[in-house]
Amino acid sequence: MSHPPLPGGLKSRYLALDVLRGMTIAFMIIVNTPGSWDALYAPLAHADWHGFTPTDLVFPTFLFVVGNAMSFALKKLEIMPKKDFYLKVFKRASLIFLIGWLLNAFPFFDNNDAGEVIPISLADVRLFGVLQRIALCYLLAALILYWGGLRLGWIMSGVLLVTYWLVMYFFGDSPDPYSLQSNAAIKLDLWLIGAERMYGGEGIPFDPEGLLSTLPATVNVLAGFIVGKMIQARGNTLATVRSLLVNAVILITTAYLWDLLFPINKKIWTSSYVLLTVGWDLVLLALLIYLVEVKEKRQWTYFFQVFGRNPLILYVASGVVITLMSIIPVGDQSLKGAIYENLFDSWLSPKNASFLFAIAYMLLIWLLGYWMDRRKLYIKV
Repeated sequence: MSHPPLPGGLKSRYLALDVLRGMTIAFMIIVNTPGSWDALYAPLAHADWHGFTPTDLVFPTFLFVVGNAMSFALKKLEIMPKKDFYLKVFKRASLIFLIGWLLNAFPFFDNNDAGEVIPISLADVRLFGVLQRIALCYLLAALILYWGGLRLGWIMSGVLLVTYWLVMYFFGDSPDPYSLQSNAAIKLDLWLIGAERMYGGEGIPFDPEGLLSTLPATVNVLAGFIVGKMIQARGNTLATVRSLLVNAVILITTAYLWDLLFPINKKIWTSSYVLLTVGWDLVLLALLIYLVEVKEKRQWTYFFQVFGRNPLILYVASGVVITLMSIIPVGDQSLKGAIYENLFDSWLSPKNASFLFAIAYMLLIWLLGYWMDRRKLYIKV
């Protein structure tokens, strides 16, 4: 299907964005589904607390891509009557949030100490998560941009990052307001949500996708929108690539300077972390635009386009399928355990076995995406 041209010679969508989104989903599946959480290569694990690994770039990149896509989609939304705009945006955010919460609850039952299957209490299901954060960031960014356009997007990006830093510093506990136990984000979530509905993977109730840290995460979406608008105005040219790389260097340098005062930390989504991840996203996008749009080297892109065309459903499927594999019994272990032990762990080193299982599982989800793409099945919320 052809699309009407936009300023700068772009079509209504550009391939580099679809590829970046697909790469993000593929890598997200890999880091979320290792064969064993006890055998990970360092780049495939999140930083323990302060610090940064390639895995820490995955989630903010998805938010950045959401903002990029909004720079195209918001044109249609802006000409809607106000009532229709608010209805569409709030409905979409609510559905994504609900899907994420239901994914937390899946498979909706648990086993007690006697081995009996019992339904879970929905009141105790973790409230937040990856999709919930995407929903809230999308909603906040859409409202900001609808009310004030690009200018307000720039202003609110600065306001949110600086305000979050001040709140974390002044409302966290001394001597370390940015520690796991004493940061302001965990305090707010414990007060508003309750420990029983928070993530427990850090050893205590703490939610890395909690309410307060959603504010700086919204800047990743706003940054994606701002960059999308810039590319639309300037076109897919070498000048655009250079501009993206120059701004990337500025953001990454600023991030590491800010790190001296407000440490780079994914789990509390610090402001320095936002600048660092946006900077690396500009590098990735610049490289993709250069390869795909300027040099027109597109033969390799279809693999990632498959993920990029159905990102939400494939992400959800990746969570559902691995959960089912983990509860389907095969002898005295689960289906996942049997596959991992017999096909991977039996002849590979622990880290290689874990990594290749993740790759194989990602390819399994790709096959689902390929099947959907061949049948032109595109599920959007």
